[in-house]
Order: sequence, then structure tokens, then C-alpha cells
Amino acid sequence: MDIFNALLGGFAQAITFTNLMWCLVGCALGTAVGVLPGIGPAVAVAMLLPITGKVEITSSMIFFAGIYYGAMYGGSTTSILLNTPGETASMVTAMEGNKMAKSGRAGAALATAAIGSFVAGTIATVVVTLFAPGVAEFAVKLGPPEYFMLMLLAFTTVSAIMGESTLRGMTALFVGLAVGCVGLDQISGQGRYVGNIPELLDGIEIVLVAVGLFAVAEVLYAVLYEGRVVETQNKLSRVHMSGRDWKRSVPAWLRGTAIGTPFGCIPAGGTEIPTFLSYATEKKLLKDPQDKAEFGTTGAIEGVAGPEAANNASVTAALIPLLTLGIPTSNTTAILLGAFQNYGIQPGPQLFTTSAALVWTLIASLYIGNVMLLVLNLPMVGLWVKLLKIPKPQLYAGILIFATVGAYGMRQSAFDLVLLYAIGVLGVVMRRYSFPTAPVVVGMILGPLAEAQLRNAMSIGEGSAMVFLQRPMSLTLLVIVVLVLVLPRLLARRAKRLAAAA
Repeated sequence: MDIFNALLGGFAQAITFTNLMWCLVGCALGTAVGVLPGIGPAVAVAMLLPITGKVEITSSMIFFAGIYYGAMYGGSTTSILLNTPGETASMVTAMEGNKMAKSGRAGAALATAAIGSFVAGTIATVVVTLFAPGVAEFAVKLGPPEYFMLMLLAFTTVSAIMGESTLRGMTALFVGLAVGCVGLDQISGQGRYVGNIPELLDGIEIVLVAVGLFAVAEVLYAVLYEGRVVETQNKLSRVHMSGRDWKRSVPAWLRGTAIGTPFGCIPAGGTEIPTFLSYATEKKLLKDPQDKAEFGTTGAIEGVAGPEAANNASVTAALIPLLTLGIPTSNTTAILLGAFQNYGIQPGPQLFTTSAALVWTLIASLYIGNVMLLVLNLPMVGLWVKLLKIPKPQLYAGILIFATVGAYGMRQSAFDLVLLYAIGVLGVVMRRYSFPTAPVVVGMILGPLAEAQLRNAMSIGEGSAMVFLQRPMSLTLLVIVVLVLVLPRLLARRAKRLAAAA
């Protein structure tokens, strides 16, 4: 009852005209930021951080939360229509969503992404409201061994399901792990694989790799190999989802939410693991041969609905460790932490007592922002679909301009532009020879985190790997990793033997 009363007080503050306007502006700006390739929510919030000196704290927090939320909605738009993720969390959406767009189902893909985001965001906000202290307390109990095993599970799952063969998936993963090692060693401070190039000491930006492998490679591949091919795209027949689309999307939304919410609560996260796990889950659970055949070919709607729900559930639940522990789990929440500190407020266990009004107003604004984003995005689905009618030369030129400006804007470095187009060429080669590109980005994002957690785990075990077997949660995750690697092969061999016997 106390939670309900506190939430009502938060709504009373959030629905003032000023706060509603800040929420609307933040949601609209966040959606636009998410649509632009190479410019993510972290960049947008960082650019607008100076306004914290001029705007009342509650309004500015609602504004930043709107950008944070809106960018996750907007990121799916260019992923689906142009195969150009606005930010890394939308990479999985690009895989099936863009294939749906090319087969004339862009409207259904955009609609399932928007509605799935709303469903997942609302459910995750309820979780934040009801269970923030309890869930955060459980998350704190997980240590480095468990985090390392979670990342190992993500590596094996992603590499096994992406592309035409596990070997190619693992090769792409190791390329990403190698790229993630470039820069200063986290413990010794020594440069690794920098080749006397000062720009590489800070490592290679993940946005640079994501934009290069997806946006630039998409354009170069089209120019080199598809320039003379006659377009086979079906004409768009509807903007909304059919009854069959709804039937296939609803379970995927709920499963994606169930996968994404716990990962957002864990203070080691990011949205990449739950989105890839959701994609893997949907691909494995699909029974209908006709529907299953759509994965990787014409585009399966479950491959958009599940990951988008997991993405938004994870993004919302990430506020739990930020508010209750003061631990940011992403670049954007780290900048939000900086915004809190600019006002002299330190998120942590005492925040719900020392600044209760601010916290509950912020949580109430999430409910309002979720509705605003659905109202903003669904009517604009038809407008976004019109992007497909732009002539290819102008469209590809625009993508390259946005990608180049976004890459240069991060560090104002000409070296980054050379690197961007070198990564784009690598993406073309990988696509030409059917190597999946997504494991490269996953390896690069999670590789340094996994290395740090492995080192910490080995320190806890005093150099012994037995530490992974002595803790029940890490042992359970290790068993799941082995099953993911071994079980599909055993089942395939058994099926061959049965077929031969028959």
C-alpha cells in the first residue's frame, strides 16, 4: 500500500504541464536520436547534460529518461527499413526486420517492434515499481564467476545460431574478441595490439564497429554486388499486423520481456545478451516448418518481436541497479548517474528515503513516457515505411553521410573514418562468404567484460578454476553452456541414425 501511495504521489508530480512537456520533448528527441545511425542515447544525453545547471532536477530527470526510452524505440526503425542500427541494441532487430521489409512486410515489423516495446516497457516498469529493492538485493549476491558464465553462455548461444555453420559463427566471435582486446590492458595498463598508433590506445569504439559492419557494409555490398539486380521487393500491402502476426507476436513479446527484465536488473548487463538470447529462444521454439523457414530468408516476425521486447525490458529494468545501488549498467545510465551527481544526489540504497519524491516521480514518468512513445510511433509507421520509396542512390548516399558524420563526431578523428571504412570492407567480405557479423560485435562488447570477470573470479579462487564448480549458480550456467554446444549435435546424429534405420 505504501508503494501504491508513493506512486500516486509520483503521478501527481509527473502530470504537471511542465513535466509532461519535458517528457514529450525527451521522447520525441530520443526517437529521432535512435533513428539516426551512429548517434545513440548516450551521446544525446551527454550532449544535453549541461542543461542540468538550468532546469529543475525533476524535469531534467524526466527529460533524460524520455531520451533514454525513446532512443530504444527509434533504434528499431532504421534497423528494419535500412539494415542500419541506430544503436547496438537494435542489431538483432536488423537481422529479421530488414528481411521482412525487403519482402514487403515493413509495416508489420515496425508495428510489432513498437507494440512489443510498449508491452515490455510497461511490464518492466511494474517490476521496477514493485520489486526494485528485492531484485537488486539478489543481483548483488552474484559474483564474478556467475557473470563470466553468463557471458560465456551468450558467446556460445550467439555463435551457434548465427550464420550457416557454428565454425563460421565462432570465427566471427573470435574476430570480435580480438578487436575488443585492442587498447590498454585493464590491469597492467600496457597497450595491446596498438601498433604504435596513439588513437588505438583508447580501444576501438563499439559504435564505429556496429555502424561499419552494418551501415557501411550494407551500402558497399549493394554497390558492388546488387547494383544491377532488379528489385524484387513486394509492394507494401498493409501498415498494421494481421491476425496471424498478432498470434505469433504476443508469445514472443512475453518471452522477450521475461528474458530481458532479469538481465536489466543484473549490474553487469547491457542489452546485447538478452536480445541475442531472445532471438535464439524464438528460433529454437518455433515448430511450424513454414514459419521456421522464414528465419534468415524472408524474415520471421518472432525475430523482431522477441528481441525488441527483451531490449526494452532490459533498458527499463536497468534503472533498478542505478537507483538502488548507484551502479550504471550501460553508457547511458552512467551518464544519468553523472546527471544525478551534478545535482548533489548519489543514487544508492538510501535514495528511496532521502529523495523519495524524485524517484517515484521518475518511475511515474516511465509509465507516461511509454504511452507517449506508443502514440508517437504507431501513427508514424506509415511515414517511416515511405523511406523505402527513396531512390537507392540517394538513400545509400544519405546512409553514408550519417555514418561518416556520426563516426567523426565521436572523437573528431580522421583515423576513425579510415577505420570505419576498413571495417565496412571487412563486413562486405564477411557477407560475401556467409560469415555472420553479429558475433563480431557481441565478442567486442562482452570480451573485455568477460576478461575482467574471469580475472576477478580466478583471484577469488586463488588461481584455481574450481571456483566455477564450487558455486551453484556458476555451475548451473556451465552445464547450460555445455548443453548448448553438445545437445544439438547429439540430437542431429540421433535423427540421422533413425532416418538411416527407417
